[in-house]
Amino acid sequence: MATSRSKKLLNGELVGKAIIDSLVKLNPVTMMKNPVMFVVEVGTFVVLLMTVLPGYFGTEDAIGFNFAVFFVLLFTVLFANFAEALAEGRGKAQADSLKKSKKEITTNKLVGGVVKQVPSTELRKGDLVVVAQGEMIPGDGEVVEGLASVDESAITGESAPVIKEAGGDFSSVTGGTRVVSDRIQVRITSDPGESFIDRMISLVEGAKRQKTPNEIALNTLLTSLTIIFLIVVVTLAPIARYLEIELSVPVLISLLVCLIPTTIGGLLSAIGIAGMDRVTQFNVLAMSGKAVEASGDINTMILDKTGTITFGNRMASQFIPVGSERMEVLAAWSAVGSVKDETPEGRSVLELMKKLGLAYDESVAVGGEFIEFKAETRMSGIDLKDGRRVRKGAVDAVRRWVESLGGTVPADLGAKGDEIAMEGGTPLAVAVDGQVFGLIYLKDTVKPGMKERFDQLRQMGIKTIMCTGDNPLTAATIAREAGVDDFIAESKPEDKIAVIRREQAEGKLVAMTGDGTNDAPALAQADVGLAMNSGTVAAKEAANMVDLDSDPSKIIEVVAIGKQLLMTRGALTTFSIANDVAKYFAIIPAMFTVAIPEMEALNVMRLGSPLSAILSALIFNAVIIPLLIPLAMKGVAYRTMSSTKLLQRNIFVYGLGGVVVPFVGIKLIDLVVHLWI
Repeated sequence: MATSRSKKLLNGELVGKAIIDSLVKLNPVTMMKNPVMFVVEVGTFVVLLMTVLPGYFGTEDAIGFNFAVFFVLLFTVLFANFAEALAEGRGKAQADSLKKSKKEITTNKLVGGVVKQVPSTELRKGDLVVVAQGEMIPGDGEVVEGLASVDESAITGESAPVIKEAGGDFSSVTGGTRVVSDRIQVRITSDPGESFIDRMISLVEGAKRQKTPNEIALNTLLTSLTIIFLIVVVTLAPIARYLEIELSVPVLISLLVCLIPTTIGGLLSAIGIAGMDRVTQFNVLAMSGKAVEASGDINTMILDKTGTITFGNRMASQFIPVGSERMEVLAAWSAVGSVKDETPEGRSVLELMKKLGLAYDESVAVGGEFIEFKAETRMSGIDLKDGRRVRKGAVDAVRRWVESLGGTVPADLGAKGDEIAMEGGTPLAVAVDGQVFGLIYLKDTVKPGMKERFDQLRQMGIKTIMCTGDNPLTAATIAREAGVDDFIAESKPEDKIAVIRREQAEGKLVAMTGDGTNDAPALAQADVGLAMNSGTVAAKEAANMVDLDSDPSKIIEVVAIGKQLLMTRGALTTFSIANDVAKYFAIIPAMFTVAIPEMEALNVMRLGSPLSAILSALIFNAVIIPLLIPLAMKGVAYRTMSSTKLLQRNIFVYGLGGVVVPFVGIKLIDLVVHLWI
């Protein structure tokens, strides 16, 4: 999907708009946001005045050269503006496609139990709406009643509908999606203008893009270098006069523009915008550029087992009695404890009963109080009207509960539970008051290719930790099969926060994925928190990224994008600074060799004349910006390797390239320019 979307965004219409926007951005108020290019624009204006008013400045004999300098400087600024406008244009094109899914519709609002048709723009947070087959969901919300198949292609681009249901971690729905079957009741969770689509539109349009700390620091460095070179060039004028070398203002301005970091200065904003654009192409809504950038520096990744490493469809596959209990009795009590359990695991128990042709007395559960699963108790069940209490949950939790009631635990409970765990399954113990009847075997499988992905992360220097509520044996089996570096079994929400804080205390940046309400505290604590769009509202509000495709393993791609953003900025900065060094050796010796013959040794490029050297360097300085735009937009190709090797590779490729390319380019341009001059 990301590839096809990128192709759509690179077209003639987009380029045409970027050209127009590059002219609009010549507004000095806009240019002042980029100090490096603002200095170039001021220099362009000064040279223009000296070209159109030569008599006033006494430059009648240099009109041709001054015009050439003005022309090249103007295009230097325009090319830099074009890079930024093109990056912004891609975001605006994405926003336009998203806006098509954001329509004002009439929806069925529940008011006092009565359905009332109202425009979707009148809905507020907390309102209840009913959405039936064929109708569009009017806003972000949570399913509070019912189950339906929802088409999310308008948001995610995926054609396959997804199941949304009340309760659990798959109750969240997004405005602009359509119900394709059944009927659901939705509680709206956002006010107008605050939905995920609204926030994504603002993000990709660049309206709320804030510069990241690294971008701000680099911008400060570039500004400082510009000021330093401005001082150097200004002091060159009296030095040149002392040496009886004539340096006109256009020559000094040309020298300044060639020496300041115009290449990275012209591309810096485009790199940041394009980096955010790549994230949105993967259907990830980042709340800030800081989160994207931080993902590139991640040292540790915390992953939930269920739904992330495994498919997450833990289904009851077998009833295993313990002690002298019969399988039919165990199955019957398992069904009674699951009759009001709306989780996938709970419903799978009833489905297994039907599959095995077993029956149970449904009337036993009538009037009973359902006990929801909690991370603290790690059990669920039902309190029956006759006073009996049915519980199913983790083996150790049920064991403690039975013993607290004075009951006895069958000797083979632990052994049979361990046997299930060693096979990678999850054992759920079933008990009624002080009597344990047996185990429900919940089966889940590791997603294909996860081991290879974790190997890639290991090569990046990223440590992976799996968190699961399973017992240690099950966790160890899944961890070994998936290939993670470490795991935390029987984890509670506070355990996830504890491991994140422990890693952060060691100076590491931590990423985490999650979709449930119990994941929200850890998502908020992590440096990069990726929540699933299918998850709960609490999880999405706590995270700083939301995956619209609800693919927990996408955190791996997000990390790669973050690293690519940092690499691209670093590579082009290295190339730009190396460029400046090469241009220094091209211009300075050519300018001062006449007065200082000893500098001839530095004139390795043997350029035609001082003026041709300056103009050639200036032309190269302008041309290199549009040539690097595709690299800034696409990003430097990321290869899985350690940070040290990546740094060495980029310094060699872009540092050496930044020195060699200008020498070759300026020399070739000089061969043509010298003939003209």
